[in-house]
Amino acid sequence: MFDQFISILETTLFTFNDQPITVWAIITVPTWVLISLWVSRIVIKAVSARMLAKDKDPNIVQLIERILIVLSIAVIFLTTLSMLNVPITAFAFLSGAIAIGFGFGAQNIINNFISGWILIGEKPIRLGDFLEVEGAKGTVEQINTRSTRIRRVDGVHMLVPNSKLLENTVINWTLRDKLVRGTVAVGVAYGSDVRLVAKLMTEVTARQPQVIDSPKPEVFFQDFGDNALVFESYFWINSRVEGGIRAVASNIRFEIEEAFQQHDIVIAFPQRDVHLDGQIKLVRQ
Repeated sequence: MFDQFISILETTLFTFNDQPITVWAIITVPTWVLISLWVSRIVIKAVSARMLAKDKDPNIVQLIERILIVLSIAVIFLTTLSMLNVPITAFAFLSGAIAIGFGFGAQNIINNFISGWILIGEKPIRLGDFLEVEGAKGTVEQINTRSTRIRRVDGVHMLVPNSKLLENTVINWTLRDKLVRGTVAVGVAYGSDVRLVAKLMTEVTARQPQVIDSPKPEVFFQDFGDNALVFESYFWINSRVEGGIRAVASNIRFEIEEAFQQHDIVIAFPQRDVHLDGQIKLVRQ
């Protein structure tokens, strides 16, 4: 019985490049591939978790993950060919044909794939960066080999091809640091005490806990407008999200309005003088 079972496993099903492919090979090869992929995944995850536990740069960890995945697939592929007794030279012609087909039919995919490796290696964009891409703003959550996943400020996930991040203009708000500049513009009525207006705006802006001292906040008398004297406050905060600058600017506007009311400073609004002609002409039919 056992000998018959062994003989069945050693039965040749077909030959490839003068090499016999047996039942045993058909059974063991898929099992080997599945187990190898499973073990590789566990090992790669363990290495990544160990590096993150040591406070390594997440971008470096992701790059190492990609390299280990490629190496694992290559080793499993070569080992599988060895188990089947198939020489690598048998795939020389086939690989050439596949490469030509890829070159013509998958240019965008290859372009995005190479761009992904450039992004991970060169790091012009990193995990956690706050980007502005074609008017959309969001935080980078994952850099894959084909596309980059960005979570917009409204919570929607956006997938951007990697080549677009390299070929187009991208604003990275947190490339070098987390400093973000904000502005608050106010128009006051003509006749207001401009020195007092600048003083109050400076005090209100500097009083915000999120506003940093260096660079210090400044207030400028911007212009003599059509209906108002225009002042603008400039300030810097540490923030990785767009909502941070909005919240601080909103608080500054609330406190400026309260301070102006206490000092009888009027916030201007558009006004027009309308002149009516006093002569009325009656038309008789």
